[in-house]
Amino acid sequence: MKYHYLQEPLLEFGNGTHICPREGIALHGVYDAHNKPRRDNILIGAVGTNNNVEMLSSWIEFSSQHIPKKPSNQPALFPDFIGFNKHSGFSAEFILSDSNIKPLLTKEIERVLETGGVLDKINSAVDLYIEKIKFLAQNKNPEVVVCIISDALYKKIHSQRKAGIDDGEVDDHLADIETNFRRMLKARAMKISNIPIQLVRENTLKGNPKGTGTTQDDATTAWNLCTALYYKSSNSTIPWKLSTDSNKPLTCYAGISFYRSRDKKVVYSSLAQIFDEMGRNVILRGTPVDVNKADRRPHLSANQAYDLLSSAINEYRIAMNTNPARLVIHKTSKYSEDEAEGFHGVVDDIGIDMVDLISLGDSPIRLFRHGAYPPYRGSMVDLDTNKLLLYTRGSVPFFETYPGKYIPQPLEVDIYQSESSPRQVAEEILALTKMNWNNTQFDRKYPVTIECARNVGKIIKYLDPTDLPQANYRFYM
Repeated sequence: MKYHYLQEPLLEFGNGTHICPREGIALHGVYDAHNKPRRDNILIGAVGTNNNVEMLSSWIEFSSQHIPKKPSNQPALFPDFIGFNKHSGFSAEFILSDSNIKPLLTKEIERVLETGGVLDKINSAVDLYIEKIKFLAQNKNPEVVVCIISDALYKKIHSQRKAGIDDGEVDDHLADIETNFRRMLKARAMKISNIPIQLVRENTLKGNPKGTGTTQDDATTAWNLCTALYYKSSNSTIPWKLSTDSNKPLTCYAGISFYRSRDKKVVYSSLAQIFDEMGRNVILRGTPVDVNKADRRPHLSANQAYDLLSSAINEYRIAMNTNPARLVIHKTSKYSEDEAEGFHGVVDDIGIDMVDLISLGDSPIRLFRHGAYPPYRGSMVDLDTNKLLLYTRGSVPFFETYPGKYIPQPLEVDIYQSESSPRQVAEEILALTKMNWNNTQFDRKYPVTIECARNVGKIIKYLDPTDLPQANYRFYM
């Protein structure tokens, strides 16, 4: 066993680099700030009660200005918000006009609240929001629609059924049909429009300067929500990108995950593909897969692996006008011989020489360091030639603390095949944990390849088999 410490990966912004998305935007601006042409007015649509829409309008005005950080001994973890306006690092502003508002009437909300049980309430609430979203999509011009969930409605529909597997062991005893308001609404919304939606609770818009209880402080909420809305507003908005070596081969990253159907009877695969360091992506839905009786984990057949990767490479070719020189596949279960055979069939046909087949999962092993804090994020231990531990969550020197609530669990990284060294594989995984634009705190546990594939599966299961899912991650986050 040998210990390594990996330096925090850099991100690129409009005028410089930094390890932190918040500091990078504040100091150097968003990466796409200098793109020409570029829209700096982001048109927001809104669905909610009149009172909730007024709260959103006030929040947009509030977030356009500087918001001081909450009192804390870790100023880097809770920085000031710079304000979302044309003169700050975002170089843009939100516009919420009356024409892009579709209010929910009191009687409509009451009708939902009076509907039978929680599942009936969820279905009725989704129907109601979809009706309003459809009107805005067909008759108005918002670039992203904010769906505000009132506190009264949230209390009635927040109950969630177990979702089944998220790539782990299959539990045959899970019952009932999964009914989740957020997932169902996002799935149905993408069927009727090409406009992403953002769900926001009324409680979030009320604000909380100190960030007590379960609510984030105002500055942190503004960082996360403004960045998410900015990214969702257009295919060309890029808050930040990975800092990469231009001399290295053009790499395509893919994450493969598995999810259960809503009735828990069928397991499907989902694939999230990241074209390049700027996070350009495409989503693909796979076919039903078998669950191995020995390890109780889902696996692709050779033909399924071939077809799924062939589709992914074809999407890459369309987007980039070339095939990738290098392919990296992250998977949430170990590779079977059939899967490897299918993947190799594709790369052999196309002529890709550099291929990394990597599986990622939670490890039962823990490291300990002297003192009260857990190991550093970036801690890596070689377990053997093709297996390592990697802490993607842990103590962060930049934050001067460990930002989590629980003892961090390292990832176990199994290298089935790689032309890269274990250290290079780990550095790449660590960098990809910083590429989810739904949250500006950079110490995510899983790389965006896996996180995206998992999130996609949770929503795609609410689409009919004949429905064509949206191809961009903006619709799933």
